[in-house]
Amino acid sequence: MAPSILIVEDDITFSLMLRTWLTRKGFQVEAFTSVGEAKKGVEEHDFQLVMSDLRLPDGDGIGFLKWLKEVRPDIPLIMMTSYADIQTAVQAIKLGASDYISKPINPDDLFGKITEIIKLPEEQPAPAKASSSSNPYIEGVSQAAVSMYEHVRLVAPTEMSVLITGSSGTGKEYVARRIHEQSGRANAPFVAVDCGAIPKDLAASEFFGHVKGSFTGAIDNKTGAFVAAQGGTIFLDEIGNLTYEVQVQLLRALQERKVRPVGSNQEITIDVRLVSATNENLRQAIDKGEFREDLYHRINEFTIRIPDLRERKEDLLLFANHFLDQANNELKKNIIGFDPDTIRLFQTYAWPGNLRQMKNVIRYATLLAKGRFITCAELPEELTERVEPPVMPKPAPATLKNEAYEIDLIRNALKACNYNKSRAAQMLGIDRKTLYNKLKAYHMEL
Repeated sequence: MAPSILIVEDDITFSLMLRTWLTRKGFQVEAFTSVGEAKKGVEEHDFQLVMSDLRLPDGDGIGFLKWLKEVRPDIPLIMMTSYADIQTAVQAIKLGASDYISKPINPDDLFGKITEIIKLPEEQPAPAKASSSSNPYIEGVSQAAVSMYEHVRLVAPTEMSVLITGSSGTGKEYVARRIHEQSGRANAPFVAVDCGAIPKDLAASEFFGHVKGSFTGAIDNKTGAFVAAQGGTIFLDEIGNLTYEVQVQLLRALQERKVRPVGSNQEITIDVRLVSATNENLRQAIDKGEFREDLYHRINEFTIRIPDLRERKEDLLLFANHFLDQANNELKKNIIGFDPDTIRLFQTYAWPGNLRQMKNVIRYATLLAKGRFITCAELPEELTERVEPPVMPKPAPATLKNEAYEIDLIRNALKACNYNKSRAAQMLGIDRKTLYNKLKAYHMEL
């Protein structure tokens, strides 16, 4: 089993970068933002190492270190801090810290400290780099994603026809594959057909097949997609692009559960589950006479809508790191993550091309990156030329006018800085310790 590491860090962006990097190194990682959460985690789980920030919202790393040495003296701790003074380092080590490292952290130095402290048995190989292919799906933690995948889990075991709706690039085929893999047909074929790429005169051949010589160019027999998917699932992507004539043929095949290859007199009985997808409003197409209403009801026994990426802010960095893993593997690179400015840009950009655009952007940036982190300099112009800086509140004096006024001011500053407390303190014209004291005094749990 891979060694387990606990990170105690209230800077969410830094914590995510560190957690992602350690996970790629093969470690199991849990992360908390407060002393209270960390203590509960230590009581409930067995960690081989703790990495704690010195300054935390409900205490400090020194106090947490003292507690850890009382309840679990066997667990080593590395102290992390931006305040790299020798007195604090000496104090932490005297109190039992195994080591001390200052921010910004050098990954090679940190990895060396970790492997030295944990001291894996010689017969146990060092943790391998995590493979992104071991789990090709990222569900996400946003409410929109949780709701969507709950619908997937409910409908997958049934035989209902599913219509997946969503903008281009949101991953409709990935959701279709999840439905197939969680169904009773998982061991049978999954056949995907891009309806938007099929020429009108070849659609019947693509769907149902043809016999040799049935039309010009038919030099061999062809097995259609419905027969190829026998016993499994057929996925018709962008079904709204089918011509009215092909819609009639498709409806007949679905109703009768039989297909006839072009040029053949023999019908073939089919047993397939239908999953379709569209980025169009089929209801509007029905009103315009461009899509058959009876076919719509046949393909839409259950609807799943995929939200746009901008609706899934909580999932954005999960996908970004997933695509970075893929790009590293493909391009034989070893980029650790994204610098803070790039993360802020990602979080404010609208992502009109959704996941497909993000994947291409990260692949592009990974190829260009020369350092350990992707920076804004490596991003394509489509991101950097459109993003506008957030409106920052004016710096305020540390003295308060009244409690309600200061609470609003602090909330606005935290929001503008994406809840980075160090930056928020700078914007407010106070130091980080003063900000923590005010958060505690006002019972502002963040």
